[in-house]
Amino acid sequence: MDYLIGALLGIVLGGVGVAFLLLQLAGGLSYFKLALTVSKRAAKESDFAKKVQELLVPPPPPKPSGIEIRLLGILQRDARLLDFLMENLQPFSDEQIGSSVREIQLKSQKVLQKHLVLAPVLSQKEGDTVTVPKGFDPSEIQLVGNVTGEPPFRGILQHGGWMAKEVNIQKSPEGHNPFVLMPAEVELA
Repeated sequence: MDYLIGALLGIVLGGVGVAFLLLQLAGGLSYFKLALTVSKRAAKESDFAKKVQELLVPPPPPKPSGIEIRLLGILQRDARLLDFLMENLQPFSDEQIGSSVREIQLKSQKVLQKHLVLAPVLSQKEGDTVTVPKGFDPSEIQLVGNVTGEPPFRGILQHGGWMAKEVNIQKSPEGHNPFVLMPAEVELA
């Protein structure tokens, strides 16, 4: 008989414990009540159920601004960078490629200077010893080599990185496909 009372008491206390945990997972009693109310109403009203479902579906990711693509388009228009990068260079001599690269590099540099204010992420010289502080932004500093332990880290600067401090690129005109880097050219006879 004592076993039966103990078993019943264990089941009751276990049920109370599970109910308490479920309430905690639901955010507390007020959220649990809200969930029950929404559930009951959604079961009765299909329009309400559709609205709830729409709220639960995450929104699509935002469309890219197109600024990155626009810059690539400007580099194509003013320096023919994409034409060069997509060209099969195997048939050309090193001298031919070298003279092309010089012109493309100068024109690309002018585009970047006109449309971006660039600065290094770290201003020290490459080869200098630098300290990477605790709480550093991993989008700004990439650790390479034997990365162990906790910051601050000390290491040799391999590349200072680049950061755009300002972007001066006009938006694409209304109705223009921002992903067209350069329109196809068709000469009519």
